Amino acid sequence: MRNKVLVGALLAGAITMPASAEVTAQSDVGFVVREVADVSATPAETWRAMTAPGAWWSSAHTFSGSGTNLSLSPTVGGCFCERFPPPKGTPATQPAGGVQHMRVIYVEPNRVLRLSGALGPLQSEALTGTLTMALRATDTGTHITWEYVVGGYMRYKVDQIAPAVDRMLAEQISLLAAHIAKPAAPVPAAPKPGKATPAQPAKAPSPAAPPATAPGGDEAANDAARAAFDAALKKAPAKRPGAQPRR
Repeated sequence: MRNKVLVGALLAGAITMPASAEVTAQSDVGFVVREVADVSATPAETWRAMTAPGAWWSSAHTFSGSGTNLSLSPTVGGCFCERFPPPKGTPATQPAGGVQHMRVIYVEPNRVLRLSGALGPLQSEALTGTLTMALRATDTGTHITWEYVVGGYMRYKVDQIAPAVDRMLAEQISLLAAHIAKPAAPVPAAPKPGKATPAQPAKAPSPAAPPATAPGGDEAANDAARAAFDAALKKAPAKRPGAQPRR
């Protein structure tokens, strides 16, 4: 069911695009998408933000329903992983589940990060995927380029899934750029010498943050995603040339 939710999110809805997003190549056996954005931060600052996806990745494109469950270890062999919190009502001893989205295969800090893996619903297919995330210093900050190369056998039509993957990654690079551009919280000014700071009324304690949504926890959202998924797959997988009907 988690794959259905992700495919529904992948194929539905308009999203904000970065400076450049496109499917640069496609064939019967795979495709290439390329995403580009510019940010007013140094490569080192951009690298730190990019390698902390839990702070900016869209929750709609996760298995658990919450981007905060994502982590990325930017070392060779490191994991771009997601933790699945145990569903509500399960014993406290039940371990958390999870998924390895991608594995880090190349690292040049502040310059290039390359990962291997089939993202989201592509994971259930016989596919390989290589995502290269490159940073280049500019006069105004950093130029970010992501290129994702996917190949192998899949049951989706390439001309449908490639644009959907392009839109998904375009959304993520846009969210990263917006996260980097977010201003830091202002630091309160220190009181002037000789003046007492007026007492402030006590604030009521903030309510505890709700726990991360467990997989399948939001049934209404899951139902809508399943409907979008089923509608999208009425035309996929593509009928293979020479395929015989089932008897």
